Amino acid sequence: MATKYDAIVIGGGPGGYTAAIRLAQLKKSVLCIERERLGGVCLNVGCMPSKALLHIGEVITAAREAGAMGIDFGGPPAINIGKLNQWKSKMIDDLVNGIATLFKVNKVDYMTGDVEFTDTKRVRVKKQDGRAEDLSADTFVIATGSEPVALPGFERNSINILNSDDAIALNEIPKSILILGCGVIGLEFATIYKRLGAEVTLVELADRALADTDIEISNLLVRALKQKQGINIFLKTKAVRLQEIGKRVRVTFEGEITEPMDFEKVLVAVGRKPRSEKLALERVGVKVERGFIPVDEHRQTNIANIYAVGDITGPPLLAHKAMKEGVVAAEVIAGLPSAYDPLAMPNCVYTDPQVATVGMSEEQAKAAGYEIAVGKFRLAALGRARTIGLSDGIVKIIADKKTDLVLGMGIFSPMAEAMIAEGALAIEMGATTEDIGLTIHPHPTFSEPIMEAAEVLHGRAIHIANTPAPVPAKT
Repeated sequence: MATKYDAIVIGGGPGGYTAAIRLAQLKKSVLCIERERLGGVCLNVGCMPSKALLHIGEVITAAREAGAMGIDFGGPPAINIGKLNQWKSKMIDDLVNGIATLFKVNKVDYMTGDVEFTDTKRVRVKKQDGRAEDLSADTFVIATGSEPVALPGFERNSINILNSDDAIALNEIPKSILILGCGVIGLEFATIYKRLGAEVTLVELADRALADTDIEISNLLVRALKQKQGINIFLKTKAVRLQEIGKRVRVTFEGEITEPMDFEKVLVAVGRKPRSEKLALERVGVKVERGFIPVDEHRQTNIANIYAVGDITGPPLLAHKAMKEGVVAAEVIAGLPSAYDPLAMPNCVYTDPQVATVGMSEEQAKAAGYEIAVGKFRLAALGRARTIGLSDGIVKIIADKKTDLVLGMGIFSPMAEAMIAEGALAIEMGATTEDIGLTIHPHPTFSEPIMEAAEVLHGRAIHIANTPAPVPAKT
């Protein structure tokens, strides 16, 4: 292993490993340094294990509901936590090993340890055995990611006061769990634990869930979680005090809950913060704002040879954003004319049904000054939804009324995670709703309501009554 590289990437999560591999593809000598395991939060304690648990929950829910379809499995599904964790761990290991293989194939060097800058061309790596090693490079890419925010008075003990890292490592399924925060993380864990059999209570200080999401879709989600799935959701409510009583936790609230309540577990899911404090960035003059590192369209910091990608650069904290940024930074470092300038950034929430959005919501488009047209198609009218016993859901397209250009899309539906890519492509390519409506979508599928929502805007939707008068198409 060399001591001098063309580039050193600090962090081996989605942004970091993507940058390292792309740099190597562009013939740069590269070292990636990760303080824990390759894959970062996403592969080890975030995206991948949470989606694995959500899938297990889907299977359990489907088995429980199969009786209505004439299928009897002879009793409720039994959960073997040991085997569940073995399966989940193997899945994570396979993905981590896959990145290690990609590093080997692309000739990316790799080491573990904590990193701090000693000057703009050198870093010191502190290894787990206490040894330190000094390394140098022409350029650096910081990709250290983020971690859960702690809530004063609800300090994590990893036993009955949890953060998302703990919640993904199930040793038992609690009979009851309180989740603080109705953002993406809180809602996904509410779905996981409810499907696995826990009594789930969600508390949110704001007056709505998913603060940046279309209000109509947010309200539909909350209603479905409360009425169809039995998740207790209290908005405009604050947890103010915690008391451990034996193995249980008693929580006092302000807002919609007027009496103290007892829970086996409390999960704090009130957000994430950047991991930048241990890098000694002040030593080399890298600008930091509230822990985040400002960057330009090339992902370059105020120090010319130091770049940053992923969560460390600020919201939205999304793995696919980090991966795109990693590619851009690598290509700029290699001298290619690359830039990060997305028109559309999709976001997915893996509830039941899923929520996915891209571009502007109805409220955001109005606030931006657009005269908008909104096309909606509810899944109650979708044959494919009825084949799986579903009637909840909506596809919503927001368009510029003057030009018919797609401004945004919101989806509350099974498979929304895949469906939303059509909205992202439409916005990036400057498509109109007429373009979407004229595109033949396969039947019967969950992609059809995207076409139907677009056709609503032109008075041509077939499977919904009372469509509005056509809007003029772009000329």
